[in-house]
Amino acid sequence: MALRTLAAALLLLSVPALAAPGDVDPFIGTGGEGHTFPGAVAPFGLVQLSPDTNATCRIRDCYKWAAGYRYEDSTIQGFSHTHFSGAGHSDLGDFLVMPAVGETVPLEPGDPAGSGYRSRFSHSTETARPGYYAVTLADSGVRAELTAGTRVGLHRYTFPKGASAHLVVDLRSSLYDYPGKISWSSIRLRPDGMISGFRETRGWAPGRKLWFAMKLSAPLTGHAFVNREGDIPYKGFQGPGRGSDEVAERLGRALVARLDFGALAAPLEVRVALSSVDEAGAIANLGAEPGGFDAVLAGTEAAWAQALGAIEVEAPAPMRRSVTTALYHALLAPSVAGDSDGRYRGPDNEVHTAQGFTFRSTFSLWDTFRAEHPLLSLVQPQATNSDIVRSLLASQKDSPFGLLPIWQYQGRETWTMIGYHAVPVIADLYLKGVRGFDAGAALDAMVASARYAPYGGLGDYMKLGFVPIDRDPEAASKTVEYAYDDWTIARMARVLGKAEIAAEFEKRAGSWRNTFDAKTGFVRARKADGTYRTPFDPTAINYGSDYTEGNAWQYSWFVPQDQAGLFAAMGGDRAAIAKLDAMFDFDNSKLDYSHAEDIAGLIGQYIHGNEPSHHVAYLYDLAGAPWRTQARLRQIVESQYKPSPDGLSGNDDLGQMSAWLVFTALGFYPVTPGSLEYAIGRPFVDRATLNLPGGKRFTIVAEGLGPANPYVGKVLLNGRPLPRSFIRHDEIVAGGELRFVMQARPNKAWATAQKDRPYSSSTAAR
Repeated sequence: MALRTLAAALLLLSVPALAAPGDVDPFIGTGGEGHTFPGAVAPFGLVQLSPDTNATCRIRDCYKWAAGYRYEDSTIQGFSHTHFSGAGHSDLGDFLVMPAVGETVPLEPGDPAGSGYRSRFSHSTETARPGYYAVTLADSGVRAELTAGTRVGLHRYTFPKGASAHLVVDLRSSLYDYPGKISWSSIRLRPDGMISGFRETRGWAPGRKLWFAMKLSAPLTGHAFVNREGDIPYKGFQGPGRGSDEVAERLGRALVARLDFGALAAPLEVRVALSSVDEAGAIANLGAEPGGFDAVLAGTEAAWAQALGAIEVEAPAPMRRSVTTALYHALLAPSVAGDSDGRYRGPDNEVHTAQGFTFRSTFSLWDTFRAEHPLLSLVQPQATNSDIVRSLLASQKDSPFGLLPIWQYQGRETWTMIGYHAVPVIADLYLKGVRGFDAGAALDAMVASARYAPYGGLGDYMKLGFVPIDRDPEAASKTVEYAYDDWTIARMARVLGKAEIAAEFEKRAGSWRNTFDAKTGFVRARKADGTYRTPFDPTAINYGSDYTEGNAWQYSWFVPQDQAGLFAAMGGDRAAIAKLDAMFDFDNSKLDYSHAEDIAGLIGQYIHGNEPSHHVAYLYDLAGAPWRTQARLRQIVESQYKPSPDGLSGNDDLGQMSAWLVFTALGFYPVTPGSLEYAIGRPFVDRATLNLPGGKRFTIVAEGLGPANPYVGKVLLNGRPLPRSFIRHDEIVAGGELRFVMQARPNKAWATAQKDRPYSSSTAAR
């Protein structure tokens, strides 16, 4: 696949066409730092069935294989059933399956290929599209195909004619090499031929439990269940070969199974269902999605066609491929985490039942509150967004601490990252009209999280108005992020008529001022005595220091609720514009950020590969210079996105990097979720249509778009000139047309007045 820039590709392929599932390239982001996977998954599916090319990485090396697969690799260890899409941390890779042939079957993966069950492969034999993945394993000659429903994954293996067919099922394999990572596991052959199992892992989310149930399309001719770390006394129901490896059940911490089939006359189909509740749940989930490989594939392809049909795109092929794939990646999480009967395992490690909604998890909220969730509010039905809110509230109710999720998957909390960013997700959706949940209970949950003093320096924040760095790490970042979250609580409280709560959190929303140093022009960490910590280097990036995965350059812009107030503190619009330009134009030649895994996609001190920078290019709008936003967006899109495996400059972070591109390609972006406004940038597609609920359509047209016309001359909403650099959410969901007239030179007179700029709390009169 050519690794040319998107801009060059646009010049080569310029015939517009409508986007479709066939425009999705699941290999985008599987190389470089994207951390995506190419395997089979349904929209928001519990099962993500995908190849693992290095499931034996060591702790310091696992970051690169956070999704299990890297395009640069030449071997496949097997196909496991759970993966993160674009996470900045490794885990999952549950229940790895690998086909094998021959009379002797190794039970270790081996390295290099040929010394174990691992196999070489060629990209020329790979196929990937939404809901389907296939590859030929070079060492065995087996053609492997994968598809997935919501809670089931299906494998189809075509073995060479006459070969003795086997499967290896490895319960040890994991995408992170935690010490003692498998605390317990089991596997059993049931009397009806079904195979089921369980494992509990000590990983990113400690004590995570997962069960599987597996049905095979051909009968076993033999099997072996082996514990590689010493046997556990046999217990359970009676089965053949007691005392040998051919038992009906085996328990242990290092289990691997060999399943024998002899020579097969037809492809072998393997159906696997998962449950975080219990074995009965996995079996029930298997029965809830019946059908063979082709039937499940057809259903999932139809689901993807419907989900991706939320946005129709006309653009040159490379841009269409990038944007449509970005939409695909944005529809993978928050994933279903409950069983077909409504049961789920909560953050208290107990089993609960969802009443009237589907429990979802995989909440990477520090990343996704920014654009991923606002995108879902436009492209997914209200029921999906209501499920998201109800899942967040259920988790808060089930939490031992009464807190909303921070970074949660499969119902288990990791406590990764900072802030209480479930709060803006809930507030934004409620203010946009999403219902189906108890709004009063939601506000109570939001307030409870924001008042929980033991969490992340909140006690000091409530007393001092800032988090002190001598008592809590990353204090500067925490202060400004808490302040934004507090503003969204205030917004929802006002709508619900809770004046006292609104006043409390409106005051807290101004806490960003307590950490802004007017002398240097940067947000800085302060000590409990009120002094700023020294020495101070605005370019320094060190984990656990003053900032979270960034430095003063990125975090000094994080006041989305009041950018006008920040600009005034900086010295006014001209000073803010000059500082923005200085950020993008900064000379990094003498800086080394190789120690910081998430720092990628640098344009000066703008870091597109990590989330704190994502709104910054749009801030020229709020300083009255939208033409500068348009120029910076072109710089970012052309340098940070490509329709190729290395097409993402940083971790996709469960859809956030992708959601940024979708919004930006359409011509607007949610700088301040909760404001009900989107800052206008410039479009990167010729035409796009949002297919909205109730049959409404909102169409974006870019008249004269091309490399020679990178600037917006004027904007029309439903045929009338739009003098402002923002569009309201209700104007989009009402349907209509947003037309951009593009031109070669910037229009420096458009949307410069304060009233024509996007929302800031200190200047808001609307």
